[in-house]
Amino acid sequence: MKSLHVEGTGWLYKLSPRLKLAGLAVFSVALFLTRDPLILSVAVLLAGFVLWQAHLGFRETMARLRPVLLTIAIIAVFSFLFISALDATIALLRLTALTLLATAITASVSISQFMDEIAFALRPLEKLGLANAADVGLAVGLVVRFVPEVINRYDTLRDAHRARGMKVRLHTILVPLIIMTLKDADAIADAIDARGFRGQTSQETKGRVP
Repeated sequence: MKSLHVEGTGWLYKLSPRLKLAGLAVFSVALFLTRDPLILSVAVLLAGFVLWQAHLGFRETMARLRPVLLTIAIIAVFSFLFISALDATIALLRLTALTLLATAITASVSISQFMDEIAFALRPLEKLGLANAADVGLAVGLVVRFVPEVINRYDTLRDAHRARGMKVRLHTILVPLIIMTLKDADAIADAIDARGFRGQTSQETKGRVP
């Protein structure tokens, strides 16, 4: 499977995963507490600098950003058409800053670290008997892990259509994509059950997920 995480040795990778995820959460909230375009522009530059420190390279960075930036561009077009220019600019700056920083964080935090932090955050609920922190962490981690794989499978199916001279249509790609994804999900579920991950506490599971 293709992962969003990239190995690195820079200062961004040396920071605690908990600190990075908490920083992303605080940054996200702060973006929506201001409507000053200047402050939001500075936030975009700051997020861009952090992403640059991930040292992904131009091609890898654009490959990660292209789908999201395309969505942001579409939202921006409709925003400028239907709301004021100021509100549209604010929305564009907020989404861009959040996208850049989130890309940097997902590149520098591994899935296992992400799962550990989710489990840690949910331990109070586990103590109250409201949730199994390890199971929730595993579920969220798998969702994040499957995102790049689904995109990769879509690209493979699209290239296969083009190689056969077929026009790429959503309905001809969607069915095989769903089937392939469900097969992968079923295989992973069997592997999880075989290793006895589900139903354990977060302490029992910690350190066993690669």
